[in-house]
Amino acid sequence: MNRALKYYRIIWFKHDLPAGLSVFLVALPLCLGIALASGAPLYSGILSGIIGGLVVSLASGSQLAVSGPAAGLSTMVAAAIITLGDFQLFMLAVMVAGFFQLALGLLKLGTIANYFPSSVIKGMLAAIGIILISKQIPLALGYDKPDFWTSGFIQLFSADNFLGNIRSFNYHITRGAILIATISLVVLIVLQQPFAKKWKVIPAPLLVVVIGIVTNIIFTKITSDYSLRPTQLVAIPSNIFDSIAFPDFSKLFSTAEIWKNGILIGLLASLETLLCIEAIDKLDKRNRITPVNRELVAQGIGNMACGLVGAIPMTAVVVRGAANVQAGARTKLSAFTHGLFLLLAVVLIPFVLNKIPYASLAAVLLITGYNLTKPSLYINMWSLGRKQFIPFMITIVVILLTDLLIGVSIGLLISIYYIIHSNFKVEYKISLTRHHGIETQYIKLNNNVTFLNKVKLRKALDEVPEYCVLTIDGSESRQIDYDILEIISEFKRKAHDRHIDLHLINISSVKVMSEK
Repeated sequence: MNRALKYYRIIWFKHDLPAGLSVFLVALPLCLGIALASGAPLYSGILSGIIGGLVVSLASGSQLAVSGPAAGLSTMVAAAIITLGDFQLFMLAVMVAGFFQLALGLLKLGTIANYFPSSVIKGMLAAIGIILISKQIPLALGYDKPDFWTSGFIQLFSADNFLGNIRSFNYHITRGAILIATISLVVLIVLQQPFAKKWKVIPAPLLVVVIGIVTNIIFTKITSDYSLRPTQLVAIPSNIFDSIAFPDFSKLFSTAEIWKNGILIGLLASLETLLCIEAIDKLDKRNRITPVNRELVAQGIGNMACGLVGAIPMTAVVVRGAANVQAGARTKLSAFTHGLFLLLAVVLIPFVLNKIPYASLAAVLLITGYNLTKPSLYINMWSLGRKQFIPFMITIVVILLTDLLIGVSIGLLISIYYIIHSNFKVEYKISLTRHHGIETQYIKLNNNVTFLNKVKLRKALDEVPEYCVLTIDGSESRQIDYDILEIISEFKRKAHDRHIDLHLINISSVKVMSEK
């Protein structure tokens, strides 16, 4: 026992402690940024990261995955908060999401991700990326009016006085925010290049946050024209625990929207988690495989805890998990350590966090959104053919025009259509010959003839000309659906009237409903 404890202490000091610190530096700006993108209080993003580190890591069977708020959920979370109109009702929805995930795990339904086509999942994430980008542009510009896309940018082109509109638009943007966002974007783009790997002393998201803080301090010291207003800076309570409000369980059944949003969040969070776990397991040099059902149980417990204290929902996150692997993590203690550092940050240095400009977080999220919807993704999907590209594009367009659920549902239906079309070819062959001037047709049914073939078979039989000989051979068929037998029996009844000499081989007749 003492030897094992000593071993894990050495592993923690040598590998998991520095890895946990590295993941913390990546997670801190992302927790704040995703809460911002979700339209939730910023502290709720930090709380989600803390629970992901301190709770989920211990319950999970994954040694390297790291959980916290995810960009993929931000769109649905923002919509749910608006729909419910009360953050305490949203907390109940998060608890429902956690309970739903817990049930999926206990019922051994961790294979759910395998039933969603890759094209639909990629389309969903690409649409989320587009929405994420559109929501961060006003923050990156420091735009101070409530609706950028209708009362700001679009209005530039909606009236005759174009120059006047530009001057009005210019009045509402903040040059300091634009400069900070531009510098941040340049830094993030440069550090993504292969040649910049040797410069990555600290994680890129943390670096742009530091640059934003320093730049705004310089603006404040030098000139007031470029300095940011207090409303353009992060605002986290000095004591985060005073802001925690518990959900009102008496309203749990007050509206069906709580359950609808909870189940949708739980389904999307489960899907994103399972995809992340699969990706992180591939990065594990020790080839450890995460038990997916246990992971869903862990995520369910974590999201129920999030709902209880007012945190936004979480998933296992690829960015943090990959950072964990790259930092040399060995066990789940690295994820736990990152959660501990997040807790210490909000308890000990909230005054530092409150100096972070929204423009810096917007830059981080712009790059996050771009990575979800890169042009190379569209090119790759196009190269895979229309059976992948069409469901992918339809999912994106419908999500942008309606919402996530409708978009994914329609994309799924389109994918199912292509799957059916590909897997159920015409299960018969037709050959034509002529004997003594009489046309002879031979239809050979293959191994398995299903109801999906009945439209084409009916059309083929209707096209059989009068005064010919027709043989339908089912001797090699193991299964012929009733629908097919019904079509053949109906044709047999009419064949005499059309002067068709019909021969059936190993095909039984069935009673047709129209028969007297």
